[in-house]
Amino acid sequence: MANPIAQFEIKPLIPLNLAGLDVSFTNSALWMVIGVVASSLLLWAGSRRQLMVPGRLQAACEGVYGFVHTMVRDNIGSGGEKYFPFIFTLFVVVFLGNALGMIPYSFTYTSHLSVTLTLGLMVFACVLAFGFARHGLHFLSIFLPPGVPLWLTPLILAIELISFFIRPVTLAVRLFANMMAGHVMLKVFSGFCVTFIALGGFTGVAAIVPLLFNSVLIGFEFLIAFLQAYVFAVLSCIYLKDTVHLDH
Repeated sequence: MANPIAQFEIKPLIPLNLAGLDVSFTNSALWMVIGVVASSLLLWAGSRRQLMVPGRLQAACEGVYGFVHTMVRDNIGSGGEKYFPFIFTLFVVVFLGNALGMIPYSFTYTSHLSVTLTLGLMVFACVLAFGFARHGLHFLSIFLPPGVPLWLTPLILAIELISFFIRPVTLAVRLFANMMAGHVMLKVFSGFCVTFIALGGFTGVAAIVPLLFNSVLIGFEFLIAFLQAYVFAVLSCIYLKDTVHLDH
């Protein structure tokens, strides 16, 4: 059976070295470029004609636009529209990273912690930058909810600080772990199919069981690809809400 972890190996396609630093163009970078090009072409093609009665592609693009816009409006509220381009881009980048990885012989760049952690740190940096820019030092009040008794202040402050600074880690690990676990399961059950078929006889017929299970897993993986993109985007909205509306 093929190694199920081998699919996550980053391989240099165009070796490059800059001042002793490895900046090779890798399979991960290639599929990021494919994701950018694919999303740009699809969104351009779906929005260029703007028909009153939209076709399938225009309806799909408008559906994604409306879905993310509603997410931003419901979770950030008034004043959150300025974050729509950022959240929309995050959603598309994560979803395509998840979905493109379902293509045979492709690469799932969202299955690497370095990628997901970078996205999480971007959200975290935006929260800090825009929070202090809009509210100044009053932004620090998010660490101490109103009405907390004085004797509980040190404990609550410690809990709030830890939960705040762990946000990019939870964003990153949740996405990376789900993508990696799902693809490992697909690879394992695919290996069972190949092994049973190679053995032949009754065992070969038994390959139908892991094949059917693998088909179900593929459907779940596409659902998870969307759900994880949604969860990443909606949590980013919730974190960014503090930069617009302080509850205290």
